[in-house]
Order: sequence, then structure tokens, then C-alpha cells
Amino acid sequence: MTVQGETAQSAGPLTTEAGAPVADNQNSETAGVGGPVLVQDQLLLEKLAHFNRERIPERVVHARGAGAYGTFTVTADVTRYTRAKFLSEVGKQTETFLRFSTVAGNLGAPDAVRDPRGFALKFYTEEGNYDLVSNNTPVFFIRDAIKFPDFIHTQKRDPYTGSQEADNVFDFWGLSPESTHQVTWLFGDRGIPASYRHMDGFGSHTFQWNNEAGEVFWVKYHFKTDQGIKNLTAEEAAVLAGKDPDSHQRDLREAIERGEFPSWTVYVQIMPAAEAATYRFNPFDLTKVWPHADYPLVEFGKLELNRNPQNIFAEVEQSIFSPAHFVPGIGPSPDKMLQGRLFGYGDAHRYRVGINADNLPVNRPHATDATEARTYSRDGLAYDGRHGALKNYEPNSFGGPAQTGVPLWQPIAVSGLTGEEVTPSHAEDNDFVQAGNLYRLMTEDEKERLIANLAGALSGVSREDIIERAIANFRKADADYGKRLEAAVQALRG
Repeated sequence: MTVQGETAQSAGPLTTEAGAPVADNQNSETAGVGGPVLVQDQLLLEKLAHFNRERIPERVVHARGAGAYGTFTVTADVTRYTRAKFLSEVGKQTETFLRFSTVAGNLGAPDAVRDPRGFALKFYTEEGNYDLVSNNTPVFFIRDAIKFPDFIHTQKRDPYTGSQEADNVFDFWGLSPESTHQVTWLFGDRGIPASYRHMDGFGSHTFQWNNEAGEVFWVKYHFKTDQGIKNLTAEEAAVLAGKDPDSHQRDLREAIERGEFPSWTVYVQIMPAAEAATYRFNPFDLTKVWPHADYPLVEFGKLELNRNPQNIFAEVEQSIFSPAHFVPGIGPSPDKMLQGRLFGYGDAHRYRVGINADNLPVNRPHATDATEARTYSRDGLAYDGRHGALKNYEPNSFGGPAQTGVPLWQPIAVSGLTGEEVTPSHAEDNDFVQAGNLYRLMTEDEKERLIANLAGALSGVSREDIIERAIANFRKADADYGKRLEAAVQALRG
């Protein structure tokens, strides 16, 4: 079988990693026939040492994933909103790499599980890499990054039982009412996509766009699948996860191999900066959406995936994404969850892949005016000396790269005293209104499946107070929602 992109390897003599020819790759050196193995057998030691280090630490979250390369094409003029060069003209194309993932499972977990899906997209722009580290849901469980480690601990294996525990999951959600909206998404029909190709993506956070005149706009990204939305029921997913744990990864790879390139139409919601302060919902709260009636979707691009990675470890496992990777014309917002991620993701990759991870081919910028990023960073694990004798400090008088003096984004006005502050509320903010709106948008069949999914999960909780607290949150979102869930749980628990 010929693999797409396969390259021929020389049929010459086998060598060590240092290039010396290998005389015998079948037998270790021993002290006489049948004697103990010798330390001087450097081929043996080299092979065992390399084998021991063939795996890097898996991601703490989003460990299970698949990826593909593609292109982003601008389909509408957005230059009045942003000066980002890769969005500067209709028809302009930018290379991309997209990594899909689940959140809670480990590297060997099945794909067909109830879990949000990561939608991490890297644009290789002429001004450097722009990473949009997204999900397939428009909201999240929490709005402040200080709660993120605690939240993830509830989704991972319990330190005593070694299993994911319903007690931990619903205890945290019940004590964190802001999670009600996302939990309603998660246990609804879209909680288990049928494939990576048949789901939407969302930037989720609010980001800043700024134009040549320095005007600021707040935006939210939406990636609408052109394949149509397809989901699995809990029963279908249980069967598929057992039969084919790699179902989503396999589907993506085989679709691209067949030439059925998946695509998404890309939209943005745009809010003039002056409207943020008085908008009815806090526009920087990750647990909230902007209703389309307030800020309609504006189409501006098309994303297509058309090339598979040739080595999963090198290109998917070692790919790194950081929300802090911006380009001129795009920047962060005061979203407290985003602010924490600006640090957390880069730090995770420096630990997991190494300080020189940005120089790996899948992560390396494709800037047209430079063969690589121009920095003064040197040394560290896997540093290859590529800077030669160039100076490693700035400022210098030897012609090294210098600062531009032009910020990537516009400053944000601040006021008041420093301190641990609760996220500001706007006129219609509470933790339940949008979860209730989502429930009421569902058809009767969708509501029945939502209730059944939630009741099945809640029935595994051991303490009545945790169950009652969780149901109370859903009741606050919608009285019928809570009433039906309570009855369903009682029926399952007898």
C-alpha cells in the first residue's frame, strides 16, 4: 500500500543514529556465548534509550486528537474592521493546520464520547502564526481561569478510585451555577458529534479586531460545517466507541484520502467597542452567547482541510497552539478565561514539548519575508544552533532584528483598584437565562434525549444533596426542565 506523501528510504546499510554502519541488529553483545550483556553494546543502549523517550507527556486536556492541513480563503471584505494582512483581500488564501480533540479523555480514549471537542486552528500568515484555540461549543463551563484546574480535576480520574466519578462532576457543576448553559449543550444532541467533519467550531471567546484607523471591534468566530450537523445518540456512541475507538480520527483521514475535503463556512459577529459597556449581557463572559438577533453572523471566509499529516507524532502530538499567538489587527479581550489561557497554553507546551517547540515544522511560522521567526532566544532542549554566530541580545549594533514600535492590538481602558473581583454583571446577566433559552429552543424529541442523558449521568451520583443541587440549577433555567429531570432521576433510582 502506498501512503499519501510516502517517501522512499535509502536501501544502503543500516546505521546508528550517529551514522556508523550496524553489523548486527539481531543479537546483543554478550560476555561469551550465553553470558550477560555488555555495556559496550552502544547500539543496544541507543535503541533502548530512544525507545524509552519516544513519547512525550500527553496533554493534560485535549490529549486525544487528530489533525489535518488545509487552506483558509477570504470570501468577503473585512478591512474596515481589521488590519490583519491575511484578511486583507477577497480571494487571499492562507495555509492552516487544524487539530480536533476531546477534552477529558487520555491519549488512548475512544473518540465517540460525550465531551466537548477542541477545534484548534493555526493560520500560517505572512505576519506570523495566528492560533485560534477553539471548541465545538460557543460557551464553556466557567468564566474565570482560576477555576480551570479544579474543573479539569473533576473531569479526570479520581485520585482514589482511578475513575471519572459522577459525584465529582456534578458536585462541581452544582456548586458552579455558571456551568448550567454548557452542561445543557453537552447533554443535548450535539454532545456527541458523529465525526469531526459534521460539527461546527466556535472561537467561543470574544476577541479584538482593530483597523488601520485604530478603531476597535469585539468579535466572535463561528465555523459552520458544510457537511451538515450529524450527531450520535448515547446508545449509538457506546457501540461505536467499543467497535472502533479511533472512529473520528479514521473518518477524517479517510475522507481526505478520498478527496472529500471537509470544509466550514466562517462567520464573525461584530460589536463596535462602544456598545460593550451597555450590552444586556457581559460580552466578555465565556458562559454567554451573543444572540444573533443582536449581532448577526457576517460571512468572511471558507476553511477547507485537504492534506493529511504524514506522521501523527511529529505533526499532531507535537503541534502546539496558544491563544497568545496573535498577529497585527487581532488581539485579546478582558475575558477572564481567555486572559488565563494566554499564559497557560504556552506554558504547557514549553513543559510538554520543549522550549524549542516553535521551531518544529508543524509549528514553524511560514512568514514570506523570513525563513523563521526572528528572536534572540537561544539554547535549551533540541536547539540546533541555527542562529550560528548571530548576537543573542537586543538592542545591538550588529544589524539584528529590532522592535517595530507598532502594537498588535489597541489598548483597553481600565479603572479602579486591583483585587480579586467578581466578573461584572450586565442588565440581563444571570447564570440560568441562556440555558433556559437553549432548552426552550429544543424540539420535544430533543428535550426528551437531553433529560434522558442528564438523568442517566445524575443517577450515578451517590449523594442526594449533590443531585438536588444540580437539579435546582436546571429548575432555575426552566421550571419544566427541572421538573422533568427530577422525575427522570427518581425513576432511575427507584
